[in-house]
Amino acid sequence: MKEKLRTTISSILRLIFKLLSTTEVHGLENIPSQGGCILVMNHLSRIDPALVYIVIDEHHRLDDHKMTALVADKYRRIPGISWLVNIFDGIWINREEADFHAIRKARDFMKEGGMLGVAPEGTRSHTGAMIPGKTGAAFLANAVGVPLVPIAVTGTEKAFHELARFRRPLITMEFGQPFRLPALDRKDRSASLSRNTDEIMCRIALMLPPEYHGVYTGHPKLQELQGS
Repeated sequence: MKEKLRTTISSILRLIFKLLSTTEVHGLENIPSQGGCILVMNHLSRIDPALVYIVIDEHHRLDDHKMTALVADKYRRIPGISWLVNIFDGIWINREEADFHAIRKARDFMKEGGMLGVAPEGTRSHTGAMIPGKTGAAFLANAVGVPLVPIAVTGTEKAFHELARFRRPLITMEFGQPFRLPALDRKDRSASLSRNTDEIMCRIALMLPPEYHGVYTGHPKLQELQGS
């Protein structure tokens, strides 16, 4: 029953996006065909997770290669969003504390070959540019030993404004090549997590126009990636 409902909702959302926006997608071939992974993306709008899901669902059989996301507990209080998250088996996480229950669920999901969507910034950027990433994605990648796929999104932050002016927003989404993070240094775990988080964010920034780089503008890791 839930699978049929997911398929129906995905079809409706896909139709809405096609009718109301122009969406350009690049790099879908970079999504691993099997095995667990973490999809890490910049976060500009509440529509970002839905868009990522339907884009991947259109090109991959998600009944065979499951996908879900970590979702902040605060959205439990919004009935429509809470219902959708539960239909798509989203993993609720309390971002105000070390939520080990959510981390275990995410770890088990990926060990079974699932794709887990994570917005490392932890919340939407209200500036339209990147804000500092949190260490959760880096922690999970180390705990499970899975690759990460960076996703760069532009245009969703202006989508509703454009629609209000009777214009179809242009949304772009680019999937980068999978990568793995260096192992954490047991002697300085905190610094290692911070370093790995910067790498995640800079790999996303690498695919974004400069005006979206935000706090990662001129970051040494981003400059290194740009020169490689």
